[in-house]
Amino acid sequence: MGGNSPCASCKLLRRRCTKDCIFAPYFPSDDPQKFAIVHKVFGASNVSKMLQELPVHQRADAVSSLVYEANARVRDPVYGCVGAISYLQNQVSELQMQLAVAQAEILCIQMEHEPVMPAASGIDLDYKSYFLQNDLSQFLGFDTSSNVMQQFCP
Repeated sequence: MGGNSPCASCKLLRRRCTKDCIFAPYFPSDDPQKFAIVHKVFGASNVSKMLQELPVHQRADAVSSLVYEANARVRDPVYGCVGAISYLQNQVSELQMQLAVAQAEILCIQMEHEPVMPAASGIDLDYKSYFLQNDLSQFLGFDTSSNVMQQFCP
């Protein structure tokens, strides 16, 4: 910022904040924790180098990413934000499987209330079995022979 109120980085590093301080626009003095955590994880010199290499219009996004990664790194020193992403991907996979199971249950209930459809050749065909063996496995994204469907559609 320059002048009377030094930015959070200059305050923490105990140096004079100049008018061309690279940190001042992104680490205001009213939020010292923001710079403190970034400095702890990445170091002020490294952050300064990163910001200087970027065009001015990309620096705010870079600082936001650095703050996010630094917070994630403090919570999980080994994996950082990759650990959070992995956790969320696993959660999405579990929810997709739960959705597929619920959709299978709904289809089974709907098919229980539908009459048996005759085949075009005149031979009676159990529509429910045909659908489960041919189309439902592709719809759900897994093999019906794994007894998952038999659990819901006996």
